[in-house]
Amino acid sequence: MNQLPFDPTDIGAVVDAMYAMISGPKGPRDWALQGEIFHPQARQMRTGLGEDGRPWIKIMAPDDYSADVAPFFEANDFYEVEIGRRVDEFGNMAQVWSAYEARSALGDAKPERRGINSIQLYREADGRWRIMSMIWDNERPGLALPSFG
Repeated sequence: MNQLPFDPTDIGAVVDAMYAMISGPKGPRDWALQGEIFHPQARQMRTGLGEDGRPWIKIMAPDDYSADVAPFFEANDFYEVEIGRRVDEFGNMAQVWSAYEARSALGDAKPERRGINSIQLYREADGRWRIMSMIWDNERPGLALPSFG
C-alpha cells in the first residue's frame, strides 16, 4: 500500500477521509484520493424528492461523481461534517450510517442541510477497507434525522 494520509485498514479512518476529501474552501479537490477511498467499481447515489413529491435517484461511478460535483466545489466553499455514526461489521463487509451537516463555512450557526450517508465497505485481501456504495438523502419536512445517541 502506498503511504496514505489515512489508515485504510480502519473503517472510521476511511469514512473520515471521504469527508475530508469533499470538504474545504472553494477550489479543486484531490480526486486521486477518491481512488484510494472508493473501490473502482463503487457507486455513489444521490436521492431526493422532485417538486412533484416523487422520489428520484442519480447513480454515479466515482468518475461520474467527481465530474458532477467538481464545478460546484470550484465555485463554492463546502464542508460536510459528520455529526453521528453507527458501524456494523460482519466478516469482510461493513455498513456505516453516517449523519452529516453541510455548511458553506465551518462557523455557520445553522447548516444548509442535514442528512444521512449509508456507506457500504468491503475489506480487501490486504486488509484495507474501500467504499463500495454510498447512498444519501437529506432531511426535509416529514423526514428528520434519527438519534445516534
